[in-house]
Amino acid sequence: MADPARARKIADRIKVIVAEYLEFRIKDERLGFVTITDARVTGDLQHASVFYTVFGSTEERQATAEVLEANKGRIRSAVGKGIGIRLTPSIEFIADALPEGAAHLEDLVAQTRARDEELARAAAHAKPAGDPDPYRKPVDRTEDDDDTDTRDDIAAEVDADAR
Repeated sequence: MADPARARKIADRIKVIVAEYLEFRIKDERLGFVTITDARVTGDLQHASVFYTVFGSTEERQATAEVLEANKGRIRSAVGKGIGIRLTPSIEFIADALPEGAAHLEDLVAQTRARDEELARAAAHAKPAGDPDPYRKPVDRTEDDDDTDTRDDIAAEVDADAR
């Protein structure tokens, strides 16, 4: 079992080798605008998963998947020569769901913006429920308010009653 740091390094090297091979070596018209997004290698370095995205329609994505599957052996051979380890890992190409996930997030952001705008329009003409200022304010007592008892007077009466 290889250490995770070595597996990461090999995965990064596989990613670069596959991207270069697709760019410079494969001359197939069906190969679309491919981007290698990630590569992962198992802990024993026997299997590599290469993630890719294709810019274009569904037909172009399908054609690119067929080209990758047809050239898997050549790509594996180039990887074996490029990484220089004892056993060349088997390669699996997986279409990355990155564009679909990004489109979903963009839709959610657009929905959130629309809701925020709707809320801002509703809040522009809104009035507070109840009093405009719901907080209690201290009452200014003047000399004329002799008939009302203060706290000190009430406390004094309670103490007198308790004796």
